[in-house]
Amino acid sequence: MKAVLYQVDAFADRVFEGNPAAIVPLSAWPSDEVMQAVAAENNLAETAFFAPEGEGYRLRWFTPAVEVDLCGHATLASAHVLFAHLGYAKPEIHFETRSGTLVVTREGDRLSMNFPAASPKPYPAPEAIAEALGGKARVWLKTSNLMAVFDAAEEVVALTPDFPALGRLLTPLNAGLIATAPGSGGIDFVSRFFAPSHGIDEDPVTGSAHCTSVPYWAKKLGKADLVARQVSKRGGTLWCTDAGERVILRGRCADYMKAEISF
Repeated sequence: MKAVLYQVDAFADRVFEGNPAAIVPLSAWPSDEVMQAVAAENNLAETAFFAPEGEGYRLRWFTPAVEVDLCGHATLASAHVLFAHLGYAKPEIHFETRSGTLVVTREGDRLSMNFPAASPKPYPAPEAIAEALGGKARVWLKTSNLMAVFDAAEEVVALTPDFPALGRLLTPLNAGLIATAPGSGGIDFVSRFFAPSHGIDEDPVTGSAHCTSVPYWAKKLGKADLVARQVSKRGGTLWCTDAGERVILRGRCADYMKAEISF
């Protein structure tokens, strides 16, 4: 089977910024084992596959190790491929996914994604995880992921986790870990995202993590519209809106590569 693979930097104004995703449009589905092997070969945080279904598309996401329920940056990149390269002419795209129907809309030079919100709940401070993370969080919360809230952005930037230890501790929870803090200079909050239990030590920019962090910071800061910056080495900016049971995440994409693959 042959297919075209696009590598796209999502939540990026230029290449080498944001989060790279491999996008593979399909006309028919290969086996799960083949898709997992392609994702492992790409060795990016996510490889996304989509194929026509009904009035939209079925979309699936794979890390190098597992299929996941939700991935923001690869959804943004998939919509970018449809709009920019495959001639998709309607103003919005409907993706059917493990997390329900996800809608991506054009908004000027940004793409806007409508995702389910995940309001975090208080969680007892996990001492071993905190030690592996390498910083003293003020608050711990949990949805499907853990979230550690720090007092200052500098604390989040300075984290140097023990990834083998963090992976062992997070695996029984089947969770990633969001580290977040207030921002400054036009940025409402910053974050980093660690998922060693899913084969990703640090994800450069994580749309799905903002389904948790946006409701928290919207309530904390008393405002619905927020600008977020993920302060990984690559970095990336998201323009976000807390819409109650939904979260709106906006960003740009930059093209890096197009190639034919065989599997």
